[in-house]
Amino acid sequence: MIDGRSRVIVQGITGHQGRFHAQAMRAFGTRVVAGVTPGKGGETVDGVPVYESVREAASSQGVDVSVVFVPAPWAKDSALEALEAGVPLVVIVTEGMPVHDAMTVIQFARVMNARVIGPNCPGVTVPGAAKVGIMPNGIFREGNTAVVSRSGTLTYEVVNSLTEAGMGQSICLGIGGDPVIGTSFVDALGLFEADERTSEIVLIGEIGGTAEEEAASYISAKTKKPVVAYIAGRTAPPGRKMGHAGAIISQGRGSARSKAEALRAAGVRVAERPSEIARLLTDVRRR
Repeated sequence: MIDGRSRVIVQGITGHQGRFHAQAMRAFGTRVVAGVTPGKGGETVDGVPVYESVREAASSQGVDVSVVFVPAPWAKDSALEALEAGVPLVVIVTEGMPVHDAMTVIQFARVMNARVIGPNCPGVTVPGAAKVGIMPNGIFREGNTAVVSRSGTLTYEVVNSLTEAGMGQSICLGIGGDPVIGTSFVDALGLFEADERTSEIVLIGEIGGTAEEEAASYISAKTKKPVVAYIAGRTAPPGRKMGHAGAIISQGRGSARSKAEALRAAGVRVAERPSEIARLLTDVRRR
């Protein structure tokens, strides 16, 4: 997905968030080769050249990944621009992107044989190689545990606890919690299963939708690597929307209990709290 050779551009690099996280990505070791802000072409941001368009940046620098920090009203056009320019991976950090806009971008990505992560996601990190997005720099350690999550904050908590327990990560992928996203749990599980660096998987879900149940079906049928999971929102009442736009429980579906039961039926060890994940991974390794 990404590695130390990936050439990354930042759409919206001249804004506060774009500039701040471009600096953090570079400090992590990511090759941020350009930024894109219409009307700001020819400028530089902390030594990174800014271009008028993604196509211009790609022609000049070569681009493997674009990360979008553009405000929600313009995020769709920015993502479509990157896809039209042939960028194979687009990470949309922007939150508040309308569902119809997300659907348009994801459908076009399929046409272009490209991948979208997000919207409303923290991005992807490969410890020791590269980071694209907003995950904190100091919580990672190189290793063989893949982490995939709908929740940004829980991602950071779990990764930090794994690192403190001496369990490094091969990749950490925040897919986002919106109802419509470009990369699902099932997509991530397929990537992790094929990744030679990954020997075990941590899945962090939350209430609402059926993504975790779909993941359980996939794990039961196709995943050979051990999986440990945690589902946030155990105390949420039915019908209550909490946090992410996708976190809605309705008619007995989408509850933490239903998700945990589905995952356990697929052979997944399910933690009652995030702090238990490292212990469950230790148990898995002893088997």
